[in-house]
Amino acid sequence: MKTSDFFYHLPEGLIAQTPIEPRDASRMLVCNINNQLIKDDRFLSFPDYLRPGDVMVINETKVIPARLLGEKEDTKVPVEVLLLRRLDKDRWETLVRPGRRLKEGTWVSFGGGVFRAQIEKTTKAGGRIVRFFYEGVFEALLDTLGQMPLPPYIHEKLLDQNRYQTVYAKEEGSAAAPTAGLHFTKIILDKIKTKGIDIVPVLLHVGLGTFRPVKSENVENHRMHAEFYEVTDDAAQRINVARQQGGRIVCIGTTSVRTLETVTDATGTVHPGQGMTQIFIKPGVAFKATDLLLTNFHLPESTLLMLVSAMMGRDRTLQAYEHAVKEKYRFFSFGDCMLLGKDLISC
Repeated sequence: MKTSDFFYHLPEGLIAQTPIEPRDASRMLVCNINNQLIKDDRFLSFPDYLRPGDVMVINETKVIPARLLGEKEDTKVPVEVLLLRRLDKDRWETLVRPGRRLKEGTWVSFGGGVFRAQIEKTTKAGGRIVRFFYEGVFEALLDTLGQMPLPPYIHEKLLDQNRYQTVYAKEEGSAAAPTAGLHFTKIILDKIKTKGIDIVPVLLHVGLGTFRPVKSENVENHRMHAEFYEVTDDAAQRINVARQQGGRIVCIGTTSVRTLETVTDATGTVHPGQGMTQIFIKPGVAFKATDLLLTNFHLPESTLLMLVSAMMGRDRTLQAYEHAVKEKYRFFSFGDCMLLGKDLISC
């Protein structure tokens, strides 16, 4: 497979720059895999596609204000440090700009010097390992000085930082939001629970590898950025029981899919655990756990578009995207969503 096989044309005007209000007002393209039918719907109808006994899996990660703007202490040159992954109490794996100026040993200052950092080394991927120096509580300083790390294709200022968080966000650690979850409101969640669907949380801290392009022309040569995941004993048991009783596993977002597919064996049994995952789901990879997927529309030639293609087939996926473009759906993080799976019948 070639990366270019997953290209589609997207007019720039269809890239959503701001969140829709209210959260659950987005459109939803329903793709029935077994009969290849598609239907234009609204996210408000999402609970109608679920059945009592299904289990809905959500990623309860929370985005941190991971974008820090500061300056080199010696030259006062403006710099940007983007936190990717915490290595220990004060050391982080980061992305930096301008990279050519931030060599090992360089000191950077934020907030007039109340927050300082030293570049310790360069990573194989071109990032930096950074150690922070400060007085007080790291998280409190980050809340004061950090900014929400919006994707590079969003150019409008986000007025409400909470709109880049799901309403069920709990565990801090992501550099990007699990955007399929942004559509949910507490009212929708209550409606789903009332219908007899168990909502099970898992955890995957989303890294900025989500937005990194696939640089190799051969898809097989691409390597995913490692991300931390956790599936508790309770979560694994609830999912396994639901499946044994005939319920479907409904994943909210590609991060939930990647988490479950990491810990599910060939028999479809989900095992508890935590660690780092680099799972790459692309056409030819069989799904062991996921029955239904709610997801946003993804960038051309991205690993997330490849994941959707693994479920729907490449040609069918690109046809659905062509329909979404024609019907002027809103794309990417703040955009509309699609629901895909077999036997999708609104009740």
